[in-house]
Amino acid sequence: MTTTVAQPQVLDAGGIKTSYLDAGSGEPLLMLHGSGPGVSATANWQYNIEPLSRRFHVLAPDIVGFGATERPEHVVYSLRNWTDHVWAFLDAQNIERTTIVGNSLGGRIALQMATDHPERVRRMVLMGAPGVGMTPTEGLTALRAYEPSHEAMRNLLRNYFAVDPSLITDELVAIRYEASIADGAYEAYRAMFFDPRYKGSELGITVEEVRAINTPTLLVHGREDQVVPLAVSVTMLDLLPNADLHVFSRCGHWTQIERADEFSALVADYLERS
Repeated sequence: MTTTVAQPQVLDAGGIKTSYLDAGSGEPLLMLHGSGPGVSATANWQYNIEPLSRRFHVLAPDIVGFGATERPEHVVYSLRNWTDHVWAFLDAQNIERTTIVGNSLGGRIALQMATDHPERVRRMVLMGAPGVGMTPTEGLTALRAYEPSHEAMRNLLRNYFAVDPSLITDELVAIRYEASIADGAYEAYRAMFFDPRYKGSELGITVEEVRAINTPTLLVHGREDQVVPLAVSVTMLDLLPNADLHVFSRCGHWTQIERADEFSALVADYLERS
């Protein structure tokens, strides 16, 4: 597996100092991370940015509330505000139309973007993304209940993210743990999913909304995903008018890490053919 060679950069996206990775050239490819503790663009896409940047202009922001992006006190975390932040990021980059690869929460944001402005979304790859039929799972509950410690992070990643525990290295645990306790990170994480003022857990989408999305879409799922069950992507396959589905066996919620080289090749092939 090759790791990212892009260095973090910062720009103003809708008044928010936004950290992002930028690599490659050509057609824009926006990569949106998920919502676990200690998540960031680097942690999420570290093995995929370099191979994908050989063919595309890869942009991977830390969505507001996560990673090294500013966490302004006035921000109300919600699907709407996360999506608006991503739109502001694209506008700041002067990108009118893009392909999106979204992991988990990032996939749900991609679906919202395809609903908001379908003319601006060329194609989507939705990996382990919530959708119609999503209900609380043991993995999601464990994710939200995280209390910062090295051991808690190790247990969370081993028990609910990867099928092969050898992938959960000391380095990966340390990276995710340190990010989870960065200034304001844990407080923001708790607030977005538990503070009644915020709506971070309200990620539902209706059957009618999904059927109206004509964007060419590749659904990618790990068969053993304990956070977002495979059944969600199977349901979305039936509802999305222009979707394909690829399932990785012996793989959990982290197809981009557990099957990194295959995932990157699959995405590149799909995007070049579609």
